[in-house]
Order: sequence, then structure tokens, then C-alpha cells
Amino acid sequence: MKNDRKIAMVVHQVKMEDEDHLDVLFWLNKSVAERLAEVCRLRRNYYTWSEGSFPDKMEKVIYQKKI
Repeated sequence: MKNDRKIAMVVHQVKMEDEDHLDVLFWLNKSVAERLAEVCRLRRNYYTWSEGSFPDKMEKVIYQKKI
């Protein structure tokens, strides 16, 4: 039985010291809207995982440092 793949398996080997730089370049090439959407998605996933559900309201916390 032959298993025909519809998606090609692709592997990119990257040195550990280059990984952070490549991550930064990846996100700098995305628009602000795409970056913000990803942050919101990650927050929703984290809260759903840790708390069981995403809160209806978030508390706004701002710290201002006097200069």
C-alpha cells in the first residue's frame, strides 16, 4: 500500500545561535495587525488552558515611573 503525501515534508536545520535572529526577522516581516492577532490568539489559548476559559474582562494595569 503506497501512501501518497499531499503535503511535502520539509526540514530546515538552523543553528541555535541563529534561531532567535530568524524569529525576529520572521515577525518583523509580518504586519502590525498580524502580530497583534497572534498575541491575542496566544493569550486566548493560554487563558483557556490555564483557567479553563477566557475572561470576559481584563484588568488594565499600568505602572508609571516618575523620571
